[in-house]
Amino acid sequence: MNQVTHPTIEAGEKILPVCERWCANVLQLHSPEKLELLKDHVIEVNQDGWIQALRPLSTGEIVEHDYRGLMIAPGFIDPHMHYPQLDVIGSAAEGLLPWLEAYTFPTEAAFHDLERARQTADKVLDELIRHGVTSASVYCTSHPNSVEAFMQASSDRRMAMMAGKVLQDRHSPDGLRDNTEQSLRDSQDLIERWHGRSRLSYVITPRFAPTSSEAQLRGCAELAASFPGVRIQSHVAENQAEIEWVRSLFPADRSYMAVYDRLGLLQKHSIWAHCIYIDDDDRALMREKSVFAAVCPSSNLFLGSGLFDFAMANFDWGLASDVGGGSSFSPFRTMMGAYEIARLQGYYLSPSRLWWHQSIGSAKALGWEDCSNGIAPGKPADFVVIDPQATPLLQHRWNTCTTLEQKLFCLIVLGDDRHINETIIAGRAAKKSLPNPG
Repeated sequence: MNQVTHPTIEAGEKILPVCERWCANVLQLHSPEKLELLKDHVIEVNQDGWIQALRPLSTGEIVEHDYRGLMIAPGFIDPHMHYPQLDVIGSAAEGLLPWLEAYTFPTEAAFHDLERARQTADKVLDELIRHGVTSASVYCTSHPNSVEAFMQASSDRRMAMMAGKVLQDRHSPDGLRDNTEQSLRDSQDLIERWHGRSRLSYVITPRFAPTSSEAQLRGCAELAASFPGVRIQSHVAENQAEIEWVRSLFPADRSYMAVYDRLGLLQKHSIWAHCIYIDDDDRALMREKSVFAAVCPSSNLFLGSGLFDFAMANFDWGLASDVGGGSSFSPFRTMMGAYEIARLQGYYLSPSRLWWHQSIGSAKALGWEDCSNGIAPGKPADFVVIDPQATPLLQHRWNTCTTLEQKLFCLIVLGDDRHINETIIAGRAAKKSLPNPG
């Protein structure tokens, strides 16, 4: 994300003392097609939470965290979610716009209250950790308090997070609608306060074109251009009714994506959620501008929005939960949804490609340096310990698989939060320290 990063540890540099050693079979994701499992390898983590070495376990060696027989993998990344929508997961509606009006907008209006925002931020981050998600790009609400709460909670956990205040100055209810100029001033204040602090990045967040005036959208583009490393995120081409609304508001523009392009929002590494109803011209524009599509299978199925065309995805993309339109925090469920959608369209997404786009592949496409090189010396110690023996059925299938691809696919199909034995954030075990969910 062009955020504050730590230098790679090179030979001859001062080496900090190792304070933790983790041993397991280590999954290395080299590309969407190339991966390997390093048997009984040790990850050495220094006192600052950075990986200092990755090496085979020595004969007779004793390590602090011995997980032999389990698998360590890079932490999962969720490039699109709404933390204030925790309380609307599983709310039935006839489509996106009715869902927003009936559930989302009334719930988000309460986030002017800092304590409500703090409590929800804590619950959402804990839930991400339970599911092995170590980083995410997150929508707050139109209230600056919602950003303050989420950023502080993320900083307290030493998590690499992107988040931003939602901007929406029209076609929005009282309590959420903001003032054009004030919304931009608030966004700038939040950038100056949080971007680059701890492991945090700010992302300018207009909700979507129908709820922002042209002045606000243009102001978002100008603000991002003034702060190198600050990204933009929004929604595009998710739902047919939404697209008709955009067409009525912007009749001179060729497409929904073209609206954002005309107003300067398609900046490098900007994040565009959904991208279901796009054409070849839009795809070419996305490649030209080096923007990123956050694909949300669970949400698109749940709201009946449509099916993303994976076969035509010749631009950077990753897999996202879209909680709370999405129905699960679990990356396994998200990957499974993507697989099923692709199969419905006669396209095959391999297990390695799914895993790539749910983890470091997304970070690489976003230029998010803190998260983009997996498990390697000089990189943050953000990883998950996966236990394929945690449930009888997966244990059985895991033991009958003969290839790594088969094993990963069984995890995608049968895995859930029970199989996340531990989530490591900046070298610290985070899951087992959480409050009892019961």
